[in-house]
Amino acid sequence: MRISIVLITLNEEANLPRTLESAKPLLRDGQGEIIIVDSGSTDRTLEIAQSHGARIFIEPWQGFAAQKNSAMEKGSGDWVLQLDADEALEPELADEINVAVQQADVIGFYVPRKNFFLGRWIRHGGFYPDPKLRLIRRGAGKFEEYGAHPTIKLNGPTAQLQGALIHNAYPTLRGYIDHMNSYSSSGAEVAAAKGHRGFSLINIIVRPKLTFLYNYFFRLGFLDGREGFLLHLYHAVYVSWKYAKAWELSRAKETSDRH
Repeated sequence: MRISIVLITLNEEANLPRTLESAKPLLRDGQGEIIIVDSGSTDRTLEIAQSHGARIFIEPWQGFAAQKNSAMEKGSGDWVLQLDADEALEPELADEINVAVQQADVIGFYVPRKNFFLGRWIRHGGFYPDPKLRLIRRGAGKFEEYGAHPTIKLNGPTAQLQGALIHNAYPTLRGYIDHMNSYSSSGAEVAAAKGHRGFSLINIIVRPKLTFLYNYFFRLGFLDGREGFLLHLYHAVYVSWKYAKAWELSRAKETSDRH
């Protein structure tokens, strides 16, 4: 069974070598391929991809879901494994995938993910096992837009793998806060589309506080030490930003409609 490993990239030279090295066991004996859709990298991303034998396509940014779907559509394997450029496969996961794709009774597999924040594996607060549907039969599904976090929609049986993806997304606070700022803008578009358009103190103040309390205390985020505290604190800030930006978007649209 051939596996197409697909990624979208933009200036990922710091992460991509680790990701592609971890995927090598899936490429043995010509049983796999790497597909990369890049949206304009100016660093060594494409050079690194070429050195690993990837098929590279340059396309303008279309949004997360459309970009990822474009990458998946270019795969020729029986199965498609979608990875983010800041993820790597545990060795056990690569071996497990090689066995799992021989199954004929499922069309997709959920993969647990180990999220690292400031160098610490976050085990609580809803961040583990954090299962993601990433391995599917080619053509069985596609991503649907949901802000910065699109999800694959499948109609058919799925199973759960045990080996994990290692997610090294946030080695610095600055990087995390920058991501949350960007993600809150995408999330605001989703929130506005769902009708969250007014200036709501409940959404901008109360909801973030409840989010922090729920994740940090009830979901045991406090067990992840200082890193866990900062993670959940700034995630709550992200929630506030999202709803404030949804209001901003609706106000701008109302102004535009009047003119």
